Amino acid sequence: MYIIEPEGINDLLIRKNRYRFVDCRFSLTDENWGEIEYQKKHIAGAVYFHLEKDLSGPVQVHGGRHPLPNLSKFKLRLEESGIDNDTVVFAYDQGGAPFAARFWWLMKYVGHKNVYVVNGGYPRLVEVGFQTEEQIPRYQKCTYEIQLQPQLFADVTEVKEVVAGKKDAILIDSREYKRYIGEIEPIDKKAGHIPGAIHKDWQSGIASGRFKDKRSQKDRFHDLPLEKEIIVYCGSGVTAAPNMLLLKDIGFPNVKLYIGSFSDWISYPENNVATKDSLNDNLR
Repeated sequence: MYIIEPEGINDLLIRKNRYRFVDCRFSLTDENWGEIEYQKKHIAGAVYFHLEKDLSGPVQVHGGRHPLPNLSKFKLRLEESGIDNDTVVFAYDQGGAPFAARFWWLMKYVGHKNVYVVNGGYPRLVEVGFQTEEQIPRYQKCTYEIQLQPQLFADVTEVKEVVAGKKDAILIDSREYKRYIGEIEPIDKKAGHIPGAIHKDWQSGIASGRFKDKRSQKDRFHDLPLEKEIIVYCGSGVTAAPNMLLLKDIGFPNVKLYIGSFSDWISYPENNVATKDSLNDNLR
């Protein structure tokens, strides 16, 4: 289980008295919004992790718009937040957003066992009665030991091997369809998708700010072989995280996140992109 309903958290808290809420609220159009909302009010005891400052590294020539953060700095943020390897972590965002899933993936990548994404995010936690506060909590610093899980991570070299047919894996583009086919591209310098990638819009797994049930998710991914390796990507490794979360939640064992995603792929001039026209050519 990787996704938890707010109503189910109390049962876990009874069994595990070392826990932490992590507030991941964020807006891609206003990078200060989430932190401001956290400072106004948050779930009691929650710490804030910022997408740009904590869950991503500085943008460089390669690596995409939200590259992997410096893991030593991420480790320090966990330790300063009182999170050690045994802490049960509940991540939430504003609901229907990808930011808690990005945090979840990063925690799984560094080897954390008990981390969950709260279905419905902050609104649902408040709705079911979780206490909120304005005070910013401070915790005694602890020790966190990173145990990397490389099987959850894909880089451009591996994706190139898939595109070239040297590696057997399925590439999933998680962006909206118009960006996938190259009809529009509001952010990146090139339009289209990584050649050979299939399309699974991350937003189709969500309704009314909540993840759809497992039956719906299985229907979304019914055409994917359970035993096949899957690499998910989006524009910058953020909105692909919900697809990875959901695939893992319904039992797909071998799923990776291409953290640099399309913005990293196009940073290499030699890498081709596919568009609607190339898709039509394949059908002829």
